[in-house]
Amino acid sequence: MPFHYGRAKPETAEQLMRSRYSAYFFRLVDYLVETTHPDTRTKTLKKELERTIHQVNWSNLTILDTAKGGKGDKVGKVEFVAEYYFEEEPYELHELSRFRKYKGAWKYLDGKS
Repeated sequence: MPFHYGRAKPETAEQLMRSRYSAYFFRLVDYLVETTHPDTRTKTLKKELERTIHQVNWSNLTILDTAKGGKGDKVGKVEFVAEYYFEEEPYELHELSRFRKYKGAWKYLDGKS
């Protein structure tokens, strides 16, 4: 929560990944937009999130692997599985996410499922 309220910044890509998962869980659209890298942040991202964020109920996050993404790195990768429910049916999202620092802060760049 300190990240969500601007009291601290994630020091690693994994911390940002975990905080973004929590932001999806708590439906913190502004945080998700702000932590998306400007190179991949679409102009309609906020509206898209506001339209869809209540359709999914997130239930669990498992980090499988990380590559780079430490305090002194500029890029990093986090592989994870996020469990969720959509229309009361269980699903899993398995993704390899890429992160890159922008003006000294970790940002979500993109991911491959």
